[in-house]
Amino acid sequence: MFAEGQGNATVAKELRVSVRSVQRWRRSWQEGGRQTLHSKGSAARPKLNEALFAVLEQELAKGPVAHGWPDQTWTLARIKTLIGRRFHRTLTLSAIARMLRRHGWSHQIPARRALERDEDAVAGWVKETWPQAKPPRRRPTAGSSSRTRPASR
Repeated sequence: MFAEGQGNATVAKELRVSVRSVQRWRRSWQEGGRQTLHSKGSAARPKLNEALFAVLEQELAKGPVAHGWPDQTWTLARIKTLIGRRFHRTLTLSAIARMLRRHGWSHQIPARRALERDEDAVAGWVKETWPQAKPPRRRPTAGSSSRTRPASR
């Protein structure tokens, strides 16, 4: 497209990118030719490489209590704090979840219910409180203004 002399706006529209990106690409093409336009890989490289993730796994194996938390439950927020303390890196919770899933970790579900659980209180809450908190369902009424509907002709 650059060799054909197409304008930046035309190239941007064709490729569905910003004009600024096309300007950058054109400058790179003019300075180094076609090979400078080849992809250099994903810009989103992992913040923790394999060696650092191995250290993180060792830290996770020690358990949350060893790191100062009162119980034995790892949460994404706690893992984020641990990564910040240990590696001085900041990751979002979703990035941590993806990283853990990519390395074969999964979320854990309790094997049994808490001893303190009051089944009668839970049942009462589900019957009385939850219907009030839950948004009302939409009624099945006509909501389309389409001219293709027979009723709208």
